[in-house]
Amino acid sequence: MRAHAVRSSLVALGAALALALTGCGSGGEVNPSPSVVPGATPGGSLRIGISFDQPGLGLKDGDTYSGFDVDTATYVAKSLGVEPDKITWIEADPGNRESLLTSGAVDMVLSTYSITDDRKKVVDFAGPYFEAHQDLLVRRNEEEITGPETLDGRILCSVPGTTSAALVKEKYKGRITLKEYSKFSDCVAALDRSEVDAVTTDDVILAGFAAEDQYKGKLKVVGKGFSDELYGVGIKKGDSALVDKVNTALKAYIADGSWKASLDKNVRPSGYDIPAPPTPGS
Repeated sequence: MRAHAVRSSLVALGAALALALTGCGSGGEVNPSPSVVPGATPGGSLRIGISFDQPGLGLKDGDTYSGFDVDTATYVAKSLGVEPDKITWIEADPGNRESLLTSGAVDMVLSTYSITDDRKKVVDFAGPYFEAHQDLLVRRNEEEITGPETLDGRILCSVPGTTSAALVKEKYKGRITLKEYSKFSDCVAALDRSEVDAVTTDDVILAGFAAEDQYKGKLKVVGKGFSDELYGVGIKKGDSALVDKVNTALKAYIADGSWKASLDKNVRPSGYDIPAPPTPGS
C-alpha cells in the first residue's frame, strides 16, 4: 500500500473511531450535559413521578434516587434546561400515576409506565423509551411453573392498576388466584415467604428484584415473556408541546449512548438481556 493510501486509511480509521466514541457518550456513561432541546427555556424546576421500590429502575435510598428511569428522567430534565437539584422526586405507584398527572401534582411520570390505549384516553405519552415483557418470578427450586398457563390453582401476586394484573384478570379469571399488594416489593417478600407461588410484572422489574442481595440465589425469572410493554413518559393530557420536547430529548438520549450506558449500569448486572432501543415518537 502506498504512503498516501496508508495516511488516508489512518485518517478514515480515526474519523470512524471518533464517531464511535461520540455515539458511546462520554466513555460509556450517561451524558452529563445534553443539549437543551429547541423551545425549552433553561431554568425552572420539574416534579417527576418515579417508583421508589424498583431496583435498577426507580429506587429511593434515603435521599438518593437511582435506576434507569431516574437516569432517563434526569437526562430529559437537563434537555429541558432543568438541573438535577431542581427536580422534586415524587413517588408514583401503579395506582396513582394517572391521578398525579391529571391533578397537576407532577409534570411527568417515568415509572415503568406502559403505554396503552386506555391510558391514552386520560394522559399523553412521550416515547416509547424501553420495551419490556410480562413474565413471572418464582422460587429458585420451582420447576413446574413455566408460564401463566401452569398456574392453575396457584396464587399469583401483582399490583392493582398495572397492565400485568389486568391481563391476568382478563385471560385467567377463575383459573388463577390473584393476590394484590400495593407494591411489588411486598409481592416479592410474600413469594420469598412462600405465601404466594409467583409474582408477575415486567421482566426487567422482576430481574431487578431477583438480583437483590436478599433474594439472589433464592428467586428466578422464568424467562418466557407473554406480553409486550412499551414504556412511555406520562404527561398531562393536551400538552403536546411538552410531548414533542421530551421525544426530542429521548431520541438524543438513545443516539448519544446514554440510554445504553444507563441500562448497562443499572439493569445488565442482573443478567437481563438488554433489548434494542425503540423509536420515541413512533
